[in-house]
Amino acid sequence: MEERPQLTAEYFDSWYADMVNSPRLDAITQRHLGLPPSLLSTSLLSWDAIGDVEEALGLSPGDTLLDLACGRGGYGLELAERTGAHLVGVDFSAEAIRQAAGLAEQLGREANFLVGELESIGLDDGSVDALLCVDAIQFAGDSAVAYSELRRILVPGGRAVLTAWTAIDPADQRVPERLRLVDLAGGLAAAGFEDVRVREQVAWRAAERGLWEEAAMLDPGDDPALQSLRDEAKTVLPVSELTRRVMAVATTGVEKLGAPE
Repeated sequence: MEERPQLTAEYFDSWYADMVNSPRLDAITQRHLGLPPSLLSTSLLSWDAIGDVEEALGLSPGDTLLDLACGRGGYGLELAERTGAHLVGVDFSAEAIRQAAGLAEQLGREANFLVGELESIGLDDGSVDALLCVDAIQFAGDSAVAYSELRRILVPGGRAVLTAWTAIDPADQRVPERLRLVDLAGGLAAAGFEDVRVREQVAWRAAERGLWEEAAMLDPGDDPALQSLRDEAKTVLPVSELTRRVMAVATTGVEKLGAPE
């Protein structure tokens, strides 16, 4: 939720590289979010939240799932393992893609990981059955183009699931601008999605808050990943009550056999 100093691929390459040598970071995150050691997360979906996302995606064995802004690949790999879907992960950080591919190999799971952007995913029209974008849509340089790109790569009847934080009051200057500009319902509808639903996920917040509270009190020493986590916690906590934790679900309009109502 912080305003990052630079939002370039190079910045995130360095950010991900720092995580490799920070077992304390993964231990803290996994403990608060209830994740197994094999699931390397980048954002803040808890084990229970992954279950909510799984239900919303409505995947069937053999479907293609796109994990957009996949980071180190943990969420997408877990969902593919649970559902029998084929995973494609896309991120604009080459370092994230390198780590995600390494994790898949370590776990013995098949997946394709590619470098791409929110506004230029790099996949063919109608090539995926469902897509997940975890806490990243706010980083799009042009959000309208990004939402249209999501619509383009989905099959007829495909399903999009996006998680985010949004401002309770978009005019509240205390909330970072990137979150004040997030409009999941409006963006998805304008791109041609149907059955758009945006629901607050109150239950997700307790695990997240516990993580931020511990992180704010950390002594990171010379660990840059922990330093980044502590700095972000000090940015997030003062405005946490000014935001909502939400999940958006939308379809391309043609009912897909087997998808949940």
